[in-house]
Amino acid sequence: MKHNLAQDLEQCALPSALEMMGERWSFLILRGALSGIRHFEEFQSTLGIARNILANRLARLVENGILVREPMQCDRRKVEYRLTEKGQGLAPAMIALRQWGEKWGCGTPACQVLADKRDGHPIRPIGILAHDGRTLELADLVWLCTDEVTPMTEEPAVAA
Repeated sequence: MKHNLAQDLEQCALPSALEMMGERWSFLILRGALSGIRHFEEFQSTLGIARNILANRLARLVENGILVREPMQCDRRKVEYRLTEKGQGLAPAMIALRQWGEKWGCGTPACQVLADKRDGHPIRPIGILAHDGRTLELADLVWLCTDEVTPMTEEPAVAA
């Protein structure tokens, strides 16, 4: 039985993940949280985002389990936003997007380089790895279904 691509794509988790994150501001808030920002005022001043938009996006990220809002230990009247395990799980996707932007000239190159804390060496580009650690290209991938194997992609188109 041949699979229906449209039906298979409907079951894909990507649209739900994108819906959960929202839009640009949510990704920038996540970037800030991954960099150690925890307080509303820090997010607001660092990002230059309007207070109402920031409040809305933070609430959405908390509602979706990406951030948790909790009272500060030193002053219970103040709150901080911390990444959940689910939020920390977005780090590879965020790093991959940044590396993609750097490779393809989106914006100005960053002066900061993400490095290994242990030895200070820059991290490798995020890639697709096989179960045994080999780096894979799109041509090396297939979709596995119980009754057929479908190549991930055809040869890439040449950009004009």
